[in-house]
Amino acid sequence: MAALPYVTAPGNIEKALIAIKLQATPERVTQDFVKTVLQIPGGSGDQITSFLKKIGFTNADGTPSDIYKKFRNSATSGKAAAEALKIGYSPLYVRNEYMHQLNDEKLKGLIIEETGQSEGANIVSLILASVKALKKHASWSNIVAEEEKTSAQPLPVSIPMTNPPKHGKVGLNLSYTINLNLPATSDMAVFNAIFKSLKENLLKGSDNE
Repeated sequence: MAALPYVTAPGNIEKALIAIKLQATPERVTQDFVKTVLQIPGGSGDQITSFLKKIGFTNADGTPSDIYKKFRNSATSGKAAAEALKIGYSPLYVRNEYMHQLNDEKLKGLIIEETGQSEGANIVSLILASVKALKKHASWSNIVAEEEKTSAQPLPVSIPMTNPPKHGKVGLNLSYTINLNLPATSDMAVFNAIFKSLKENLLKGSDNE
């Protein structure tokens, strides 16, 4: 059973994330930075400092991570929050890779399953609220679009070709290369049809004089 990150005042997660976008990136995300610049004082500030590290916003030495910096960029903010969610709550993603799409009831059940806590335990509600606070800023549209773009890329294949001399004749041998952009598909029938056509039309010597 894994310890999932949470804070006792989940509303401070929203407050911290908004402030991170507004304030300049510090050299290190310290407790003083969180309490003074992000304006989350006291023990709540200590919790947020630890929480940011657990979700990958800061490195082990407290320096802002790439996720922190991407989150401040409006063009990559949603993707960064989604990455942070996967880092902080990776055990839940192991149990369900679409954890972020679960409704509150199913997500709560997943948390109970992972933590071993009772259904009425306060920690379960706090973890659920913390996940929802971070998920509010996350977006998977860019991630899906990139995955689809990658899967749609054609597969380049180079086939060296040699045109042999006709039987009984002496001639000039010509070599050439055919570059194929194969479609991204797992249907072998598509590949068989392509190479069959190559064999019938290109991979044989010409019968012309």
